Amino acid sequence: MAHSHSVLSFQSFTTQTLSADEIQLIESSVAQFGAPLLMLDCDSIRRQYHALNDALPNVTLHFALKPLPHPVVVRTLLEEGANFDLATSGEVELAAQEGVPAERTIHTHPIKRDADIRDALAYGCRVFVVDNLNELAKFKPYRDEVELLVRLSFRNAEAFADLSKKFGCSPEQALTIIETAQAWNIHIKGLSFHVGSQTIHPQKYVDAIRTCKEVMEQVVERGLPALSTLDIGGGFPVTYTRQVMPIEQFCVPINEALNELPETVQVLAEPGRFIVAQAMMSVASVMGQAEREGQMWYYLDDGIYGSFSGLMFDDAQYPLVTLKQDDELFPSVLAGPTCDSIDVIAEDIMLPRLENGDLVVGCMMGAYTSATATDFNFFKRAQTIVFNEHMVNSERLIG
Repeated sequence: MAHSHSVLSFQSFTTQTLSADEIQLIESSVAQFGAPLLMLDCDSIRRQYHALNDALPNVTLHFALKPLPHPVVVRTLLEEGANFDLATSGEVELAAQEGVPAERTIHTHPIKRDADIRDALAYGCRVFVVDNLNELAKFKPYRDEVELLVRLSFRNAEAFADLSKKFGCSPEQALTIIETAQAWNIHIKGLSFHVGSQTIHPQKYVDAIRTCKEVMEQVVERGLPALSTLDIGGGFPVTYTRQVMPIEQFCVPINEALNELPETVQVLAEPGRFIVAQAMMSVASVMGQAEREGQMWYYLDDGIYGSFSGLMFDDAQYPLVTLKQDDELFPSVLAGPTCDSIDVIAEDIMLPRLENGDLVVGCMMGAYTSATATDFNFFKRAQTIVFNEHMVNSERLIG
């Protein structure tokens, strides 16, 4: 359950310092709702969306629901003019419930069941992704209703998640798919790729864009209909504990590569993490402590199986800060609440001496946290509280 409030925007979600106003807000929220909590700031979502939109001025942004499929996130971005990237029938259902026009969506999961296709078509989504002939054949019954993007693979060992390991085809395979689609009277709209989550170097995009340009040229050379769309995926980086390039600088070479495409090519992107990562902070409470091998272990009421699931699934390193400030620091460990020994959030970190009930804040907690949290060991996942949604009745329950 989440409440919505209107407050000053959280300014330091990405830092390891909290302002007095933020500390007061955190403490009052815990007093009202208890811990653990996730605090979601809609103003941060707006800022990040417009920052990327400004950095990629000729690209249509489709927010990928996967990292934070929260109704408030969908509503906020819908009001800002965003489009949406859906990958499952559950995401289709959420978009439909929140009134997202189907023409502002694409369905980008490369592997689908027939029911997934039918659910998306019933909603009105028409653009899908394929990366192999087996998948292409699934669209034979729907050839008059769909437009397809062929996804290419570009391996990226530096990415948090090398999505081209699991999905995508070679340029040669893409041409075979496009030729086969022509024979089957299935419309291929364009190409897509995803260079991998949290990609640090923009050159990965540049190389992929130029390869896709070559494939588009080869399509025309073979006498096939020209492709009209290129989807450059997501993966735009954010700063956790390691500084990354500012997004406007990061996108300069990407824009230069995109300018080499024919003017008739429409360009899409699928940002997820970049939009929502810094929009949420977690608040956990110390529920117990013990000294082990010279370090203080603090057991929190949130952990790896909850909001910190990204430590396992996403390889993210979240900035952590305690509300208690003290000049004297001690080697410490932060552990989660479950009876599982892998449920450890951070080791060998320097913290002040904490007491039971003290609060520990995680920053940059918007992406792949609540989305992948569980109720393992029957520890309930953290409640989400929403700020700055700008509703008429700011205290209305929103789900």
